[in-house]
Parts: sequence; structure tokens; C-alpha cells
Amino acid sequence: MKILVCLKQVPHQDARLDIDGAGTWIKEDGIKFEINSYDTFALEEALRIKDAGEAEVVVVSIGPDRVTQALRTALGMGADRAVHVKDTEIDGSDALVISKLLAAVGKEESPDLVLMGLMSDDGNTAAVAPMLAELMGIPSATAVMSVEASGDGYKVERELEGGALEVVELPKPCLIAVQSGLNQVRYASLKGIMAAKKKPIDVKGAGDLGLAGNVGAGAAKTHIEKIFAPVKGEGAEIVEGSTDEVVTQLVAKIKELGLL
Repeated sequence: MKILVCLKQVPHQDARLDIDGAGTWIKEDGIKFEINSYDTFALEEALRIKDAGEAEVVVVSIGPDRVTQALRTALGMGADRAVHVKDTEIDGSDALVISKLLAAVGKEESPDLVLMGLMSDDGNTAAVAPMLAELMGIPSATAVMSVEASGDGYKVERELEGGALEVVELPKPCLIAVQSGLNQVRYASLKGIMAAKKKPIDVKGAGDLGLAGNVGAGAAKTHIEKIFAPVKGEGAEIVEGSTDEVVTQLVAKIKELGLL
């Protein structure tokens, strides 16, 4: 059995974030990066499946040279191999292009299971997982809170609005995008870190995946126009009354501010 785990490297949760000169992203120079928190739970779930039986865990990540650190961390935790998609042509790619790159890796690897986080800590779009599943032609489930082997597939519980849970049966191959808190993520042991240095990282460019000329900002369907810090207000207005009265007042205030 082969499990493909998709990882993204994001700014460290304690990093100071400043907006770049163009106003379209943050300044990445001089800040620390780490594996996206949602993806760590996906990796842990893959390693637990590996621990319970025979499975090969392959991790894949897209980005510049610094992504190697995230891949080495995953290898130190117990992953067997890594694929690093690295190409300056990829810069500016949106979620759809990223999904196409991951789908190309998936086509080469032919995994029985794809695991990834529900969303990234920086983008928060939660768009890559369903698009990747569609491009790979496999069933998927998102916001998954538990994973259980069931026959020749998996039974998962996924979180819905209002705290409700939905039970879904997925045959192999399939894609599961997990919610945070799915499990208790392990740390890389000293032995694992030393062993990771000898594990292979396969570096691929857009051309290697058959996507040369179809990645980057030019191929993106969505573009970031501007990012900015929220404007600080001078105070808050407390709305009181019954539910109907509060709703009426809120609607009136929203119309007054031109937001509706």
C-alpha cells in the first residue's frame, strides 16, 4: 500500500508578518517556516497506518529550496520518500495550478490513499483537496475528524456546520483532507532525524511533470490584488433587545455603513 501525503510549508505561527512592497503578500525574507499545522495531522495519520501494517509513506511539497527542511522533518518522523516540486516557473501559481502539479505527482506515484490537511494556515482557501481529487478522478472527503479502515477502503467522520458529523465510506484509491485535532502528532526522534539524511528526495520541475508553460501567475485563474491589516476601530456599539430587535438593528446598521 502506498500513501501520498501533501505538505505545505507556511510561515511559523510565531513569525512577525509584514506586508511586502507590492502589497500583495508578506515579506518572506528572514522569517521562519514550518509544516502547515493541518498537514501535520495528515502526516501523523499516514504514519499510524504505516505502523499498523505494511505501507509506504511518500510526502510531496511544492516550493523553493527552504521546503527541503519541511520534507526532512517529515522523513525524520517516519516518511519513506519525498518529492520536492521546485521550479521558479511555479511562482505565482494559484490553488488550481497547485492542484494540477500535485495531480501530476499523484499520477506518477499511483497512491492507494492521499492524505492532506483541510486547508493551509496562510491561504485558508480549503480548495486544493477537492480540486486535486477531481483531477485524479478519485472520491474524497474533507474536514475529516476520524479515519477507520473499512473493507477495501475507509470510513470517515467529517465535520459539518453546527458541530454535526457526517459518516462517509470511501473506496480505495481516495483522498482524505483532515481537520486539526484528528490525532496527537509525534515528534521526530534523534534516530529518525539521522535516518532522514539518507532518505531520498526526488526533485521535479514543471517540465518533468508535463506542465511546462502551464504554471505560475500566467496560468493562474485567481490573483491577489491587495492584502492589508484590518483597520482598528475606535470602539464597539452594543446592540441589545430580543432576537428580532437585534437582527433589525444589525441590518439597519449594515445598510447604514453601505455593506449591504
